[in-house]
Amino acid sequence: MIRTIIIEDELRGRNALKKMLEEFDDKIELIGLAEDAESGELLIKNLKPDLVFLDIEMPHRNGFDMLASIKEKDFEVIFTTAYDQYAIKAFKFSAVDYLLKPIDADDLESAIEKVIIKLRSKGKDNSQLDILLQNIRNIQTTKSKLALPTLDGLIFVNTEDIIRCESDDNYTKFYLINSKPILVSKTLKDFEELLNAHNFIRVHHSHLINLAHIKRYIKGEGGVIIMADDSSVEVSRRKKEVFIEKLKSISGK
Repeated sequence: MIRTIIIEDELRGRNALKKMLEEFDDKIELIGLAEDAESGELLIKNLKPDLVFLDIEMPHRNGFDMLASIKEKDFEVIFTTAYDQYAIKAFKFSAVDYLLKPIDADDLESAIEKVIIKLRSKGKDNSQLDILLQNIRNIQTTKSKLALPTLDGLIFVNTEDIIRCESDDNYTKFYLINSKPILVSKTLKDFEELLNAHNFIRVHHSHLINLAHIKRYIKGEGGVIIMADDSSVEVSRRKKEVFIEKLKSISGK
């Protein structure tokens, strides 16, 4: 049985999720309910659950702030939110589950099944939560760092130091200022969604570039971009128009 608690500030929401979880009483043991981050944190410390259903938006302290204050996150988390735009990019990147309110029964079942598989395969692991919390902070700051999950652990890089990202099947290679390339086991699409807000643009199915590091653009059918490290990046015909418009917007022409 998966020992579970619900942290949700709205009484109706708590009761609705509690009722839905009764359908999974052969898998889920509900051991506690909390109405805010403070009482939720106490429940986690005292009851040591396997799974936490965590509301994001709560008064005084949100779900992210509560998680950040817990050092040993030896439990799985399924976030619940009514805000479909709220850091969804960071959720996707970090492979952390979330449910949109009102919660759909099929989505709930799918999320629970994923938790079961995680617990069976590798036990409790907080690395995905660490990545999520770091990238949530990044979204909220102008000068940001990106947490890159590698085989050796997390590497934190300044987004402004990233010259370009190149696709390598299901991997992405990061090219940085004054640093060796870093290979990460995430697709370029994952990073595109995170970095679009930080002056990056996809100019080719294999290339995501930092506009701040463009050295020269050579016109052509699609054209070629010379980056700050003197590398050449091809612009696809399909991406050319959007790229040119983006160049005009940042140059003011």
